[in-house]
Amino acid sequence: MRETFEEYQARNPRIYKEFVHYAYQLISAGQSKIGAKAIFERIRWESKIERNDEFKINNNFTADYARKFEQDFPHFAGIFEKRVCKMR
Repeated sequence: MRETFEEYQARNPRIYKEFVHYAYQLISAGQSKIGAKAIFERIRWESKIERNDEFKINNNFTADYARKFEQDFPHFAGIFEKRVCKMR
């Protein structure tokens, strides 16, 4: 059975907190379009290099984090380029 985004997020609240932090850094730097995968890679970098932990982050939910960000911060709707979901 496939894990849902809500289940994953509940078990890993740190990911969204960091996702929001790095998204705001990019927005503050003047970026009008942001890549959610770039933010995921930054989270990985910080985890491995800066904190030296082996935190895993699941790419299956990249688009879900982008959508959650835009839902939570509607004034940034459209900042992430998204494709139409074919299947869920």
